Amino acid sequence: MNKRAIKKDGKILKLTLKEYELLKLLALGNGKVYSRESLLNEVWGYDYYGDGRTVDVHIHNLRKILSDEAEAYIVTIRGVGYRFNNG
Repeated sequence: MNKRAIKKDGKILKLTLKEYELLKLLALGNGKVYSRESLLNEVWGYDYYGDGRTVDVHIHNLRKILSDEAEAYIVTIRGVGYRFNNG
């Protein structure tokens, strides 16, 4: 399984490939709100057979990995999707 890693407070946080791609897309989105469907298409591809719950599970996993600051960085936009808070 491919792994990607990011650093937080000097420690390496290991992510799966999809977690990494999801976090990267959100972080580089300059505060853009992404629907679950658009995240599925961008990260998993148009031919992926799944639903928004897949995105929710990966967001949950990312928040666990990022721990205490996760809610401040990955923001849920109720009824729409997610965005990354850059500041």
